[in-house]
Amino acid sequence: MSKRVAVYRKEHFNAAHRLYRPDWAAEQNEKVFGKCALPNYHGHNYELIVKIMGEPDPDTGYVVDMKWISDLVKAQIVERFDHRNLNLDTQEFKHLNPTAENIAIVIYELLRPHIDSKHELQIRLYETARNFVDYPA
Repeated sequence: MSKRVAVYRKEHFNAAHRLYRPDWAAEQNEKVFGKCALPNYHGHNYELIVKIMGEPDPDTGYVVDMKWISDLVKAQIVERFDHRNLNLDTQEFKHLNPTAENIAIVIYELLRPHIDSKHELQIRLYETARNFVDYPA
């Protein structure tokens, strides 16, 4: 039987964004994205849960050190996105619509290179208390 364990770290950041496609007319953006397409942006208090899965190390008992995960997420994600306008202030979303789905994928891609390949990684991002996404699903 496998001794795989999932460990979770929860962090949060606040950011503004606007969902729209610049190549679409305002009417089409409003039809597809609703109020999220309004031109003056809106914000969310994002809740981020980073899940790492693997077997505990026989010497430490850790899958990964939780302090290390916290430091990594703060350095790679929170410092980059917290209190930013994702559309205007970040390179990642200059040409990528900052939907919750795309934000989760970007977070995964920013963290994955720093996590040992023997560990699985999953991102859960809450945009609101009732709306969240998982990547990979």
